[in-house]
Amino acid sequence: MKKITIVFIALLALAGCANKDTTKQELRVYNWGSYIDESLITEFEKEFDAKVIYDKFDSNEAMYIKVASEDSYDVLYPTDYMIERLRVEDRLQKLDYSKIPNYTATLDSLKGRAMDPAAEYTAGYFWGNVGIVYDKTKISLTDLEQQGWNIFKNETYKDQIFFLDSERDAFMVALKALGYSMNTTSETELQEAFNWLKDMNQKTRPVYIRDEMIDSMVSGVKPIGTMYSGDATYVLSENENMAFYVPTQGTNSWMDAMVITKNAKNVDLAHEWINFILSKESQQRITEEIGYTSARQDVIDIVTGTGGAFNGIDSYETRQNYNLDENYRFDDVTRVTMADYWVKVKSNG
Repeated sequence: MKKITIVFIALLALAGCANKDTTKQELRVYNWGSYIDESLITEFEKEFDAKVIYDKFDSNEAMYIKVASEDSYDVLYPTDYMIERLRVEDRLQKLDYSKIPNYTATLDSLKGRAMDPAAEYTAGYFWGNVGIVYDKTKISLTDLEQQGWNIFKNETYKDQIFFLDSERDAFMVALKALGYSMNTTSETELQEAFNWLKDMNQKTRPVYIRDEMIDSMVSGVKPIGTMYSGDATYVLSENENMAFYVPTQGTNSWMDAMVITKNAKNVDLAHEWINFILSKESQQRITEEIGYTSARQDVIDIVTGTGGAFNGIDSYETRQNYNLDENYRFDDVTRVTMADYWVKVKSNG
């Protein structure tokens, strides 16, 4: 009996050692839904003998709530204004770019932006703007060129409009149509933008929609709508009648970037992940999968060149350095104001 006990204990000890030896290091990643070629996750796990816990969010605000509640993630993928908020609140740590050699291929225009002016915390992932997707057989290009964002108040197109259900993008449209900065903090200008949106609501009765808009525009459910350039790229690639137009009044030029949280548990592996994702091969595979514009010019050249996945699709080659385009900035007061106004717009208040 004693001999059996000793053998049993020895076997348990060996099992414990075996479990310890096979335990993989973990990396927790929090990204937007449908925003990666997921086969890359498996490849990273094999290359680095790691387990990636990969969670998805559907808005910057939802991501922020989890991070602010001290949920532990290593790598996040926020948009510019949310990066600024996280940085100001000391929820991020500086990157060691010597551990991210692929960062050197990142477009210069994606470095040192307003949310990270000293280029210390961010590694650009994908970027784009907001514009208008329209059916060339049903919407007048002349109207678009003459009216810009104001086309959404043109009663000719009543009941024919999809409009992004996003207060930030809605107020960008209204503020740019009025000739104001989309980052205004003026109560008067925000009130005017609110009135512009209410007037649009009454005149053209747009349908407020988010992700479902993509398939709906491909199917031609409605002939015009506001849309992110990356989503527009997919629509244009699936429906030859669709085109993309960015008004000369200016728009939101946004960037999503990879950042490492202050409470990251595996900082070295987080740097390896960022470097892996920024490689030429990874960037090409992801951009071809999701349609958003790569952070690397060499990848942009491949996918827009002859035979490339997005050759001839103008929404992919995002407008750069146009003087009326802006990056979103974080301001908590205007954030609350816009959110309150947006609820009233959609309720016809």
